Amino acid sequence: MSANNVLLVDIDENRRETLATLIEFINCRPVVVKEPSLWFEDAGDLSDVVMALVGDCGDKHQTKQLLRELVNHEERVPVFTLEVPNSEIIDFPGTLGGLRFPIKYPQLSNALQQATIYRGQFDSQGQQPSADFRRLVGNSPAMKAVQRMIDQVSDSEANVLILGESGTGKEVVARNLHHLSARREKPFVPVNCGAIPAELLESELFGHEKGSFTGAITARKGRFEMAEGGTLFLDEIGDMPLPMQVKLLRVLQERTFERVGSSKSLTANVRVIAAPHRNLESHIEQGRFREDLFYRLNVFPIEMPALRERPEDIPLLINELIMRIEHENRGTVRLTSAAISSLCRYPWSGNVRELANVIERLVILYPYGTVDFDDLPEKFQLQGADLPEAVTTVIELNPELTPVQKPDAEVAVQSQVVVSETENDSSESLPEDGLDLKEHLANLEYLLIKQALDEASGVVAHAANKLKMRRTTLVEKMRKYGIQRESD
Repeated sequence: MSANNVLLVDIDENRRETLATLIEFINCRPVVVKEPSLWFEDAGDLSDVVMALVGDCGDKHQTKQLLRELVNHEERVPVFTLEVPNSEIIDFPGTLGGLRFPIKYPQLSNALQQATIYRGQFDSQGQQPSADFRRLVGNSPAMKAVQRMIDQVSDSEANVLILGESGTGKEVVARNLHHLSARREKPFVPVNCGAIPAELLESELFGHEKGSFTGAITARKGRFEMAEGGTLFLDEIGDMPLPMQVKLLRVLQERTFERVGSSKSLTANVRVIAAPHRNLESHIEQGRFREDLFYRLNVFPIEMPALRERPEDIPLLINELIMRIEHENRGTVRLTSAAISSLCRYPWSGNVRELANVIERLVILYPYGTVDFDDLPEKFQLQGADLPEAVTTVIELNPELTPVQKPDAEVAVQSQVVVSETENDSSESLPEDGLDLKEHLANLEYLLIKQALDEASGVVAHAANKLKMRRTTLVEKMRKYGIQRESD
């Protein structure tokens, strides 16, 4: 089993309940400690703890003592302090950071990602985990089923066949299987069988000796040798030529192979995970894929659901993709809930890969900005029936990522002056230095919304009627500009 517990230490009952609910929402199990002095008895097996949240322990001395014991424990538990109201903030060496209560989903998700990487460093005896490792994101029933199957099979030696549409994240599943297995200290080697010419695939998998064919000027290891002791991921296995299927079947049965041009047998201590992008059963009927190889690979099948089948995971994926871009220092962006709702209605034929491309495009188009419904590419601007409750709940728990910046008051006044002058003289020219049209229109929109709300005595429905827009649209724009009603 993978580490899936979050240790929670806090003397405040209401905070514990709130945090426990959020921990369950990120698909982890809260291990609640009510009495800080007894934390070790309540914590259980620390090897199953993915991270610890330490809040108010009663007094500063007790908090530091508990942090010291956790940070210095041989299990190397990733520890985050919890900054709570009316309590002194403690910056203790060895912790990964502090989280301010109340914690929102993005902050807790980001902390979990940091903790996973931190644990991975010690799981591999100090070596950095692969930069390509990604945790599975999603709390839908379909994704929870996938995560359960990964937990069940990760520590076995069974071959796994990962099924699903292109772009659903089959390689992510393969990397998680490797990362959670006893082979995680050894290499994970991916091979795209469809991208390698048929005449070169045997050399690519098994290696070759010097002079074994034209162009073989030196001996070369194959992917099986590179993956020795670890995991070999064969992607797009359905495109493998029939002669190579015979040789792969022999390796899986006998656990030995020879380099091209050599008669020396080499042992293959490798776990094989495969993924097709075509229907292998139809390939078998057409005589394009060996039935015996299919059954040898299909010991434990895992079906990855299409993104359109789990729309409640889309807000979580959006947040994860933005955090990845931020981590790579390529900028950031935020999406209003209206924009996220629209993306949840899109069918996503390209699955997670298509969603990742859209988010990257939005970061380029609106760097460090806010993307509203109208800012999305036209094909993604979808309105219609209400979204399922599971989707709306996730959207509510997944707030915009960057602080809302109200338009500068001075700029707003200047905008009002420009608008007034333009109304008096429509032939007025632009300022000599020009102006930022998007910023100017945003300032104007902000002023008009404020004016409509003032005239409507703060009643949003009446203000929406004045502005000839839907009430939900006005609420989104108020959230975008940080406008609150007087009653709020």
